[in-house]
Amino acid sequence: MRLPSLLLVTTLLWGCAEEGPNVALGTLERDRIALTATAAEVLVDLPVAQGTLVKRGTVLARLDDREQRAVVERSKAEVTQASANLQKLRNGPRPQEIAGARAQVAGAKADLREAEITYKRNTELLVRKAVSQADVDQSLARRDAASARLDEARETLDQLLAGTRKEELDQAEAQLAAAEAELAYQQALLADLTIVATRDGVLDNLPWNLGERVTVGSPVVILLAGDEPYARVYVPEPHRVQIKEGDVLKVHVDGLEGMLDGKVRWISAEPAFTPFYALNEADRSRFMYLAEVLLPASAASLPNGVPAQVEMP
Repeated sequence: MRLPSLLLVTTLLWGCAEEGPNVALGTLERDRIALTATAAEVLVDLPVAQGTLVKRGTVLARLDDREQRAVVERSKAEVTQASANLQKLRNGPRPQEIAGARAQVAGAKADLREAEITYKRNTELLVRKAVSQADVDQSLARRDAASARLDEARETLDQLLAGTRKEELDQAEAQLAAAEAELAYQQALLADLTIVATRDGVLDNLPWNLGERVTVGSPVVILLAGDEPYARVYVPEPHRVQIKEGDVLKVHVDGLEGMLDGKVRWISAEPAFTPFYALNEADRSRFMYLAEVLLPASAASLPNGVPAQVEMP
């Protein structure tokens, strides 16, 4: 978009260098702030009209946020779940759980006693040929199984009595921290779907229409920020060494009587066009260095794009 303007400025500057090399030509500009889309969503609201003066924090556009709100709610549920799990581990087992484990141990002991009695009786009956060897083997297996269940019940009770291990607490804390971080990230994505002014300025352009689905990374709102404009001009090469940041120069704006005092806030260290080592001395005199000359507060009402001239020292 700036290439035709750049070529036009270049042509004017070269002509100026032939007729009067003591001026730098350009236009009035303000900082151009492009507020881009972070998601491919439908544009559902444009509450501010183009050309309106806005303050920082003003809502300028809204994208459809229903899907992202659902994601945020799911993340909140995961945080609640992780927090409850951590609190459960910190509290340790309830008395009812310990009582239940004790009952399991008691029941396992009773089963083991019964299995041992049955095994001993079958062993004695085997001697008198009253039972078969298979009956004895089955009773032995039942006794061994009952013994294993008793050991398991005791281990469960001991685990409950010992409480939660530190490693389990660390793991639960890490899971909660991860869930909270994910929630914060999803909330930030949700907030980005409401586009607000990041600086005071003028709403210059709304590239998308209401109801369109924007593309990720595309500008949704363009602001022109700053109270006072600055003259973006191209300084001829012979004057580059005489200008530095902070210098006060005279600026003439088309349509205004008299001159304005402007302060150089920035000047490029590199020429805007062909590298110097590719040109001879005569051609190098046509170099242009892009510079920005900030105008005083009295120029706050001046529009962008108006031609301006800056007198060289």
